[in-house]
Amino acid sequence: MTAASKHRTLVRYTMFQIPDLILLSLVLAAAVRWWDLSVLTAYGLVAAWIAKDVVMYPIVRVAYEAGDSSGTEAIRGALGVVTQTLTPSGYVRLGSERWRAELARGSETVSAGSAIRVVELRGLTLIVEPVNSAES
Repeated sequence: MTAASKHRTLVRYTMFQIPDLILLSLVLAAAVRWWDLSVLTAYGLVAAWIAKDVVMYPIVRVAYEAGDSSGTEAIRGALGVVTQTLTPSGYVRLGSERWRAELARGSETVSAGSAIRVVELRGLTLIVEPVNSAES
């Protein structure tokens, strides 16, 4: 990962945290005005909120990264296993996820337990083809 992409990821994460910080500040300002919350306590809560965001960044950073390793490009070509016979549609498992799938044109029925390869993604439905045992 380049320095520029690390910077973009940090900026993206920060921009997603700003609305929460603004909302927290407004609620704390109201609490100071109407419920006699001390200003020092309000500042402490804002500081704790910011510290939480700093601590969480390394944990959730990957979710804010952009690139070809996520989304459609990561799924295309992935290998999976049929969990419900595809005639021509059914369900497959990719890793720990269960997906609705349809066979690509020209493919025959594929029984449960068979290996498949993702050809395309249409909405939330995978278009798959069977994988020959010699290929996998």
